[in-house]
Amino acid sequence: MSTAEVHVPAAEGAHAAIRIRGAAKRYGGPRGFAAVSDVSLVVAPGTIHGLLGPNGAGKTTTLKMLLGLVRPTAGEFEILGEPAGPAVRARLGFLPEQPYFSPLLTALEVLLLAGRLSGVPDAAVRERSPGLLAHVGLEGRGNTRLAKYSRGMLQRIGIAQALVAAPEVVVLDEPASGLDPVGQRDIRNLMLSLAAEGTTVLLSSHQLSEVEAVCDEVTILNRGTVAAEGSIDDLLNVAGRTSIRARGAATALPADVQSLMEDVAVSGNVWVFAVPDSAVRAVVDSLDDGGWAIESVVPKRSSLEEYFATLLDDEALREVSA
Repeated sequence: MSTAEVHVPAAEGAHAAIRIRGAAKRYGGPRGFAAVSDVSLVVAPGTIHGLLGPNGAGKTTTLKMLLGLVRPTAGEFEILGEPAGPAVRARLGFLPEQPYFSPLLTALEVLLLAGRLSGVPDAAVRERSPGLLAHVGLEGRGNTRLAKYSRGMLQRIGIAQALVAAPEVVVLDEPASGLDPVGQRDIRNLMLSLAAEGTTVLLSSHQLSEVEAVCDEVTILNRGTVAAEGSIDDLLNVAGRTSIRARGAATALPADVQSLMEDVAVSGNVWVFAVPDSAVRAVVDSLDDGGWAIESVVPKRSSLEEYFATLLDDEALREVSA
């Protein structure tokens, strides 16, 4: 599989929800450490954009520069078409990787505090809170002190406070951290519902299956720079290969198909395999003549985990060879 960079800028030339150009952050002066060297990305309105990378790649530093929590060494940052200053940041919700709230507060008090910081009147927060808490799986827990919350519940109230001002853009740093599989599913559904309502989501996550399930586009960082970017399909579709799923009573596929197929998986009487694009018509005809039921013919697709690992391996090999 080729890991050449795929540059498909989202919303190029149009109004972007988030736009970062040439972001850089260096600590310790000219001879210090570059946490981010050169990062540019564009997030289209109403989409879910994944920000990926190994530990130390610069993901969180990039987000903090966008949010004004870290002063950039270089770069331009825009939110909703405006320079990323305090006024426009009020239209953005944020969940940090490790949110902390006083255990003495109730969930409602957390939301009231977040609302005041965002300029939302208390009355509006109180009216909105029951639905918002139900939306993140905390229905009826508004008056419970956080000291009684589990790790997963604290993560949920963190997401709720990010949404209290009904923001147009939401930045989520590891939103499924600490959640069980059911909670992770709920967060995925929440992100999808936000995008369906027109809210833009910038998601930083180590859970690649989560990113693959919900993101429209991704940007992969490595050592402070952009290693790859583009739509999930563009990155994961394997050029020149088609995946075929066929069902039949025979114990083996026709001989002419066997000579072409690769990456074979068999479960009962169902076979899934890949063939060169140029051979698809001949393979389909052969299967049909042999009495096989063809269930799907789609572009071959790698998992995001496979793409990610291969990309970083190739980057490391290029550095060693340089």
